[in-house]
Amino acid sequence: MTPRILLLPLLLCAVATPSFAENSAPEAVPVVERIPSPRDVPYPGTMTLDVDATDVERAIFRVKQAIPVAQAGPMTLLFPKWLPGKHAPRGEIEKLVGLKIMAGGKVLTWRRDTVDVYAFHIDVPAGAKQLDIAFDFVSATDRDQGRIVITPAMMNLQWEMVSLYPAGYYTRQIPVSATVKYPDGWKAASGLPSKATGSTYRYDTTNYETLVDSPVFAGKYFRQDQLSPRVRLNIVADEAKFLEATPDQIAAHRRLVDQAIKLFGAQHYDNYEFLLALTDEMGSIGLEHHRSSENGVNREYFTEWSKGPGRRNLLPHEFTHSWNGKFRRPAGNWTADFSTPMNDDLLWVYEGQTQFWGYVLGARSGLFTKAETLEALAAIAANLDVRRARDWRALQDTTNDPVIAARRPKGWLSYQRSEDYYNEGMLVWLEVDSILRARSGGQKSMDDFARAFFGQKDGDWGTDTYTFDDVVATLNGIVRYDWASFLRTRLDEKADGAPLKGFTDGGYRLVYGDEPTSFSKDAERTSKTIDLSYSIGLSSKGGEIVQVVWDGPAFNAGLSVGSRIVAVGDRAYSDDRLKDAIRAAKGSKQPIRLIVQSGDRFRDVDIAWNGGLRYPRLERTGVGASTLDVLLQPKP
Repeated sequence: MTPRILLLPLLLCAVATPSFAENSAPEAVPVVERIPSPRDVPYPGTMTLDVDATDVERAIFRVKQAIPVAQAGPMTLLFPKWLPGKHAPRGEIEKLVGLKIMAGGKVLTWRRDTVDVYAFHIDVPAGAKQLDIAFDFVSATDRDQGRIVITPAMMNLQWEMVSLYPAGYYTRQIPVSATVKYPDGWKAASGLPSKATGSTYRYDTTNYETLVDSPVFAGKYFRQDQLSPRVRLNIVADEAKFLEATPDQIAAHRRLVDQAIKLFGAQHYDNYEFLLALTDEMGSIGLEHHRSSENGVNREYFTEWSKGPGRRNLLPHEFTHSWNGKFRRPAGNWTADFSTPMNDDLLWVYEGQTQFWGYVLGARSGLFTKAETLEALAAIAANLDVRRARDWRALQDTTNDPVIAARRPKGWLSYQRSEDYYNEGMLVWLEVDSILRARSGGQKSMDDFARAFFGQKDGDWGTDTYTFDDVVATLNGIVRYDWASFLRTRLDEKADGAPLKGFTDGGYRLVYGDEPTSFSKDAERTSKTIDLSYSIGLSSKGGEIVQVVWDGPAFNAGLSVGSRIVAVGDRAYSDDRLKDAIRAAKGSKQPIRLIVQSGDRFRDVDIAWNGGLRYPRLERTGVGASTLDVLLQPKP
């Protein structure tokens, strides 16, 4: 009996196990690369680009382009895919429509590459001298289609939307001459010089790399202010009244330029154009370029200046990128064309240190007060400190997030992480500053790093790439320390909380009180969202739950993003009622009772929290000037 019992399962397994050798088994088909690799040789001829940007009601750019050709045979045209500053393949190829390619008056057949959909293959006929190309770019007319770039009052023309380029060449080797017709009465600004005849702007001939790095803001309501001999502020607005900046407000922007030059030394542009859109209609943006930056803020940027700092840290951040990210650029982020993938592994320097300098220069210029800066830093630190994703996902891995997530909304941000290399990278650089000061007896700081790393070759707006080892070597040239190990620890660790030693060693500590700071109040006002992350663990926008902290009280009560709080206790929801309920529950054993709607289902939810309201702020430790205080002081 015993042998039969043991053998039966073996027999059954033998019968049930499929014979994989009998299934069909195809061979893998190798991918044939049909797109020529870029070569660093001059392209034979100058492309011309003619853009009609007058259809603002339907938000359509109409494009005519001519590309010289030197020989007959196969040719590949590319639509820009991997875009500098976006750190990911973000080219909006789906918006290119009506493509028609001709040569010698005859229409050519084009074939999209079956692997890279941004590439178009054609056969150039014998005797052809140029390709005549026409297409439309149908930009977003609603936010669910992407970022809105054209409104009845303004537009943001990015050249990668309205042009193709020949494969097989470095983009810096392809000459191009562009002309744009804007709506009558509009004015335009770009880092690329131009001459205007009425509403038609003819831009200086340049190379394709520089063209794509020179976007345009144009608008019906336009203002321009000179900030320095080489820097201008160009403003477009939804309405003329929002252009009414005071002399003191413009002076703060002049101080930004002055403090940046004093910090870095050299300027890596011949001329620099801030492009600033004051708008609730065109999509928000913050994007760096060598000789300009695209900046989109709320339209009350000037007119409600006294209500809080709003997005006034955006311009210092994007201006810093002229030095960090454009002139000095991670080696993996520089590519020969817009088809080659980028390596984002040093974004904690590219963006993280830029975030650091953005807040420092904001404080030094007076765009932010010192108090507002400290309150902003507290909010950033607290937000990172409650992210349970730090348990499993290191800071280094977040540099892959632009490709992984493409900034799509996340349901569990605190357990997924996001592009944390910005703000957590900033905290790492705050700690670096405190180490430099401590080990040098206060004689050295991140200011010395800025001058050594970014402050060479005044007027050079080329690109000088860097590696992790270059960063370490520069730090060691200022103060000897095991910087490689320190940085790798911060990048690879899975610590319990955010790296806060830049604060604690700099004379401050992160604490929580029951009243929001002025910065937090302003953030809630402008976003129309209440942030209760540090008490019940959620954020609400008019009752709709827009964020839930993983493993926090709201999470443990079963709440998730997308649900709506319709009542607090037995009263209809309001922000104040929810806050009052949290205050009332402080110190008691009673839960905070809500009625929540998810789809067409309603349910009672009890949140177990008796700690009251909690808002982050930085508290001074010790006496005298702290190193963080010194860091934020303007240079004389």
